[in-house]
Amino acid sequence: MSRQFLRSVTSVGANVREAVNGQSKADFIHKLSISQKECDEAMYWLELLKETDYISENEFNATHQQSNEVLKIIKSIIITSKKNQ
Repeated sequence: MSRQFLRSVTSVGANVREAVNGQSKADFIHKLSISQKECDEAMYWLELLKETDYISENEFNATHQQSNEVLKIIKSIIITSKKNQ
């Protein structure tokens, strides 16, 4: 599970970076949408890590809160980008 978390959480940054270098506004939005899904998946794995006592409640709370903030930012950028398309 920790490897799945690592894969999905690192994919968030990779897809944001790809979005920044997107070939069009549609490509930018598409890459950010993938990033949004990966962020949500990372939060899922994080929840499982907590439920199986692989990480502590404190570790979970700090990381989950940060992940949720990143997810909100990505969603906001997607919404704004779609409005300005």
